[in-house]
Amino acid sequence: MDAAIDPIVGRYLHLTLQGRAHRVYFEEAGQGIPLVCLHTAGADGRQFRHLMNDPEITAHFRLLAFDLPWHGKSSPPEGWQEEEYRLTTESYIETVRAFCGALALERPVVMGCSIGGRIVLQLAIDHAGEFRALIGLEAADFQTPWYDTAWLHRPDVHGGEVCAALVSGLMAPQSPPADRWETLWHYMQSGPGVFKGDLYFYRVDADLRDEVAKIDTSACPLYLLTGEYDFSCQPEDTLRTAERIAGAEVVVMKELGHFPMSEHPAKFRQYILPVLEKIRAGE
Repeated sequence: MDAAIDPIVGRYLHLTLQGRAHRVYFEEAGQGIPLVCLHTAGADGRQFRHLMNDPEITAHFRLLAFDLPWHGKSSPPEGWQEEEYRLTTESYIETVRAFCGALALERPVVMGCSIGGRIVLQLAIDHAGEFRALIGLEAADFQTPWYDTAWLHRPDVHGGEVCAALVSGLMAPQSPPADRWETLWHYMQSGPGVFKGDLYFYRVDADLRDEVAKIDTSACPLYLLTGEYDFSCQPEDTLRTAERIAGAEVVVMKELGHFPMSEHPAKFRQYILPVLEKIRAGE
């Protein structure tokens, strides 16, 4: 057989979340230290496919990326049509911990981007002892909203296209066109109201400005990496956050924006490989 096959395996995991049955889709590749990857608002785990295809990473890390409920291949729960989707801190934390627990992951590393980066900070505050290390991409304790979420779910507007349009400017101009458009395609496929529901968590339910000083990096190392072209989570936001967390390591990534792992994978690996090496070495 001459066709190339990615070394990625996809499965479904049955979880009870918030008292309701869920069928959560996840993909994995590699072996070694578990590395759970959390996608951005309105997207799914496909954002991490480049990392999962990187043999230098998968030789030492078992990468797992799940689609949040309502996202990607993870369907909404039964009765979804009678409600408005809203991601909350409580439900997000429960999902991450339930996923790790169900797969019996022993002190995994968790890396999240955007909303995933925000929940990484919450994990560091409340559950640091459960993780080997935490990596926040485009993460900060709070960002002032710069958009009107009413536009993200209207009957007279194509939801997927307007979501993609909203985030299109968050990528660096150096991002290769193919990777840029693949990132936007994920947003064009988002379910109705899902991006808006994720931003409820981001805008309303996750202000950590009075909480991040509690983070103990001696219990769990924390790495914060933000792209210089991200105007949603600006580098200044991440630097301000890091100043309040003793021992946090922070890097502003040149020529990258809000979706580093998918918009410019080759550039991103220059920044993430040293972090992963530190984690592997136990630093």
